[in-house]
Amino acid sequence: MVLSWGFKPVPVRGRIVRISGPLVIAEGMTGAKMYEMVRVGEDRLIGEITRIRGDLAFVQVYESTSGLKPGEIIEGTGYPLSVELGPGLLGNIYDGVQRPLPLIAKIIASKIPQRKMFIERGIDVSPLSHEQKWAFYQGEPEDKVKLRPGDKVKPGDVLGWVQETEIVRHKIMVPPDVRGKLKWLTSDGDYTITEPIAEVEVNGKVKEITMVHRWPVRAPRPYKEKLEPTEPLITGMRIIDTMFPMAKGGTGAIPGGFGTGKTVTLHSLAQWSSANVVIYIGCGERGNEMTEVLVRFPEYKDPWTGKPLMKRTILIANTSNMPVAAREASIYTGVTLAEYYRDMGYDVLLVADSTSRWAEALREIAGRLEEMPAEEGYPSYLASRLAEFYERAGRVITLGDPERTGSVTLVGAVSPPGGDFTEPVTSHTKRFIRVFWALDTKLAYSRHYPAINWLLSYSAYTDTVEEWWSETVDPLWREYRDEAMAILNREDELMEIVRLVGTEGLDEKDKLVLETARLIKDGFLKQNAFDPIDAFTPPLKQFKLLKMIMDIHRKALEMIERGFTVAQIKEGLGRLYLNIVRAKFTVPNNRLEEIDVLEERVLKALEDYEAKVIIHG
Repeated sequence: MVLSWGFKPVPVRGRIVRISGPLVIAEGMTGAKMYEMVRVGEDRLIGEITRIRGDLAFVQVYESTSGLKPGEIIEGTGYPLSVELGPGLLGNIYDGVQRPLPLIAKIIASKIPQRKMFIERGIDVSPLSHEQKWAFYQGEPEDKVKLRPGDKVKPGDVLGWVQETEIVRHKIMVPPDVRGKLKWLTSDGDYTITEPIAEVEVNGKVKEITMVHRWPVRAPRPYKEKLEPTEPLITGMRIIDTMFPMAKGGTGAIPGGFGTGKTVTLHSLAQWSSANVVIYIGCGERGNEMTEVLVRFPEYKDPWTGKPLMKRTILIANTSNMPVAAREASIYTGVTLAEYYRDMGYDVLLVADSTSRWAEALREIAGRLEEMPAEEGYPSYLASRLAEFYERAGRVITLGDPERTGSVTLVGAVSPPGGDFTEPVTSHTKRFIRVFWALDTKLAYSRHYPAINWLLSYSAYTDTVEEWWSETVDPLWREYRDEAMAILNREDELMEIVRLVGTEGLDEKDKLVLETARLIKDGFLKQNAFDPIDAFTPPLKQFKLLKMIMDIHRKALEMIERGFTVAQIKEGLGRLYLNIVRAKFTVPNNRLEEIDVLEERVLKALEDYEAKVIIHG
């Protein structure tokens, strides 16, 4: 199998001299490389070299080191920590170093049935099946452009494709380190991922190409050009899509204390987002939460295609009770898989739950390496590691012809202790992201979900996605959105006065602001992730709901200027007020005209009430 990026295996053998948790120090490792993968001890545990001092190599081991003894052998592989890239990734469940957990469970269960819940140390299983045959077709799946022997090929050129799942067509591309003349391309047929499908002449030597190659997880995959994210990633959550939108290729974070709904919000993002491929990383979270993901995701239906959600999803499970070093690697494993599908021209969403646990893994490993601690014990390079991760997001023009555009959107949950957003992981994360969805403990305790605080949250993509909303949904989207945000901000200012003197000290316009803000919160921002209608709101419905509320506000404002009070306006609305609040889950997503009818009824009711009051003077 070819390992891209030019690493050649050089056998290095050393002996263990010290063991400290996941850290193993070996001597006699002259010739070893930084970040080289090694096999540790008699059980051949997986490890990675993280520091070299003379002939000493410091190895972080991705498995439990209990029982390991000084004097045991460490063997280098010559390769960096890498992942296998090819058909068969989608629908799979991996650990932090891309070992397929369902396959491992079957192997262990067949050996020792009573121990089927445990993963044996040192187990060596290929991430992808080398026996399964895939139906390979030449050329691009869309336009049937085919390469011919004699053509010059370069990284990213599409040799053919396979139907990986019912949803995703997997493009077989020339690896990033191959450029030359195509000598031979196989015909359409069934092949395993290790069988040669093409030969390319590179500098006078013939190189075989298969449907699988390896790539170092810490090295970003190359692309032609990075573009500005301009298309929103539709999530179906109104407070996100309308108030604080995420763009395809963007970066975001969801910080929040315990019980604020981070995991449910991330589940909704993964389930409902308009991405072609979803990668969910359970990085250091509790085992019961990850179990819920592993059990529920295979049962979910993809709302965009009606097919099982796992047909476009990859799960990476590395819970808090699994080896801490593999937790640190899981982030890089996930983002490398995301970049691979991006290179095919797909929009990929990567969700990491949570980067705080990943940062804690960095802190523990740094402590074992006896590095000088910085803020709250985290290593001084915490900020640069976060930057390395988030900088791998983006919307890009990929390598190869014809020109393709793909994106990787990164969203990381942050779990600040006590909900303190000034702690190091949250404060450093804010430097590298452009969307900040701040979860509020008070909102969560008052049963307002999603508990995203509209005063602390922000999105730098509001301007870039405005054109899409204007062209696709309605030109007035930005006007209504900004007006609603202004009312919510004004309400916060007025609440300071209300706490001191009560509502009696406010004029009628300010009282209307309070009522409209309550209507926005109850009728628009609140959303039930478990309601069959309210769980997902398409963009047009989001706009219609917000427009109805703001049009009612404008009409009420006109009535106040003509001498009416807020109490009179509420009397004029009567029971229609409840209909406005409940429209989000009573109006099906395929009958949006009912919202227009409701708005007309409400405005008509206010006009009739106004005329009645004027007549009866």
